[in-house]
Amino acid sequence: MDTTDWWLVKKRTADADGAVYVSADGTRYRRTGGPALRSEAAFQQMAATLGYPVPQVLEHGETSTGTFFVDEESLGGQSLHEEALAALDGGRELSDQVVDQLAEVSSRLLAAQAAHPVDGGPHALRRWVEQAGWTRNVFTENPDLDTRRARAALARATDELTGTPMVWGHLDYGLPNVLPAGVIDWQHHGVTPLGYDVALALEVIPFKGGAKGYAATPQQRERYLGVLDSAARATGRPRVSPHRGAFLLVKSLFFLALMRPPEPARADKHQKWQYRRHLFLKGLEQYERTGNIDTALFPTLDSFASGQDTPGRT
Repeated sequence: MDTTDWWLVKKRTADADGAVYVSADGTRYRRTGGPALRSEAAFQQMAATLGYPVPQVLEHGETSTGTFFVDEESLGGQSLHEEALAALDGGRELSDQVVDQLAEVSSRLLAAQAAHPVDGGPHALRRWVEQAGWTRNVFTENPDLDTRRARAALARATDELTGTPMVWGHLDYGLPNVLPAGVIDWQHHGVTPLGYDVALALEVIPFKGGAKGYAATPQQRERYLGVLDSAARATGRPRVSPHRGAFLLVKSLFFLALMRPPEPARADKHQKWQYRRHLFLKGLEQYERTGNIDTALFPTLDSFASGQDTPGRT
């Protein structure tokens, strides 16, 4: 019988039940949830055998309240998100050290993914758009966005990515899920085009509306993508940076998923939903016009709320 004292870290997000706990000595994490957690534990075990930088699963099973698994805390004590916040010194610029750590972990993940492509079949890219973008949910909650224009842009993105190796991916990759030595929280895993996870780790920060407390500079973003391009070429694969726009078009749907509040709703929740809708349309317009999306041109939530559409400061 496990007599370890477990302290609550956070409730699990999106459609996942359960929570994440840390052991009293800080050496292990216990994740609880419903049937989907079994898939997450099995995937994490498989990913470890493929050389993915993930924690080892030490224990898994069932209790009267659901599924659980325990993994080791071997990847570092803080996420890069926490390190980024701790390194702020009155400003908002992301620490170069955090960017370098992110680039190192991302390169390792990219190399492992590139070494183990997945045969997803002829419709793999279409399924990726549906899963990674939560497209059905987004268009159900926002039927006015389900237009020929949006569908044409998504078709253009999949055409652009034709021939890109498909790999097992995280689907929610970013500083909060990256530790100095690896990646945690694989609840949304699925088959993705190579580069989708890692290429967007800094690009997704503006989707939080300026609430993260930090921002990546243009130089940091380009330097990070340069490291990834070099890592991809070292595996014999093409660069990932040319597909940033296609990746971000799908990611902008992901950030709009499950956002529509019930009626009546708190004003702040309604405003955040409208903000994410605005970012999707802004990204769509950029992608149509240039084939790319520059998230540095996105407004902050505060500027959007004040009726302005000025870029967030970096």
